[in-house]
Amino acid sequence: MRDIDLTFASGGERLAGTLTLPDGDGLFPAALLVPGSGPIDRDSDHRRLPLGVTRQLAEAFAAAGIASLRYDKRGVGASTGSFLAAGLRDNMDDAGAALAALRERPEIDTARVAPAGHSEGAMIAANLAAHDHTVAAVVLLAGAAKIGSELLRWQAARLAPTMPAVVRALLRLTRTDLVTKVTKNHERIRRTTTDVARIGGVRVNARWTREFLDYDPTADLALIQAPVLAVTGDKDLQVDPGDLARMAELVPGPIETRLIPDLDHILRRQPGPPSLRAYKREAREPIDAQVRDLVTGWLARTLAVPVRDGR
Repeated sequence: MRDIDLTFASGGERLAGTLTLPDGDGLFPAALLVPGSGPIDRDSDHRRLPLGVTRQLAEAFAAAGIASLRYDKRGVGASTGSFLAAGLRDNMDDAGAALAALRERPEIDTARVAPAGHSEGAMIAANLAAHDHTVAAVVLLAGAAKIGSELLRWQAARLAPTMPAVVRALLRLTRTDLVTKVTKNHERIRRTTTDVARIGGVRVNARWTREFLDYDPTADLALIQAPVLAVTGDKDLQVDPGDLARMAELVPGPIETRLIPDLDHILRRQPGPPSLRAYKREAREPIDAQVRDLVTGWLARTLAVPVRDGR
């Protein structure tokens, strides 16, 4: 495969990314890899938690004859701007600009381009597909079908029992309900008007949070005409695995949903009780091979990638 560094403009910023091309000559089908939440780079790496999701998918796609573009979010890596000042709508605009930049490349078959997103990126990929009916397919990894405020309350309720015993004891001692506490913090953020606010002594992306709380992905899901692959793990603590059924009800076009046993939000296998504390250890391992092969094979079939070397 070949990697080509490129830049594109969005919202007055210059975003940087990597175009990964398979061996051979185009025109290639292609995927836009949309990153998840947080200040992560084109490889889905946070400075404290390198996940490598988009990099590993790009490599798998290239081996199957599919090109891809992945990019640094605003204020991360080689991209300009401020991550803390960027809203959810900015992130959607950036993904749209990335999709346009991918289509402009002479190596790419513009009729066979698919957004593929993880976590927040799955919601953004759905938004792209909802409003651009020329996309050929869409992949939603650990995506949601709940309005943001409801999703964050679901997260809080799901996370509470997984916390360390000492934390659970402290919550009981102080009679603190985690869902109530989270909801109150969100109400405080709703009252802010700045891009960045300080909540509990921590600077947070208030604009993104306000927009996310009010964003309902079901409206976009109901507009997607392209084939959809939606994959979530049953150990996911950050999106509701039950949302797969809701996606199947909402998407009017063809959709395949897959619930993967023991898979968590960062696309690794997690035997035993689900826990966020395992992420640091799991991040040292590659993403789950079943998920990687499922997504790659589905995209190759849907985008009609020719079979190579008799395989």
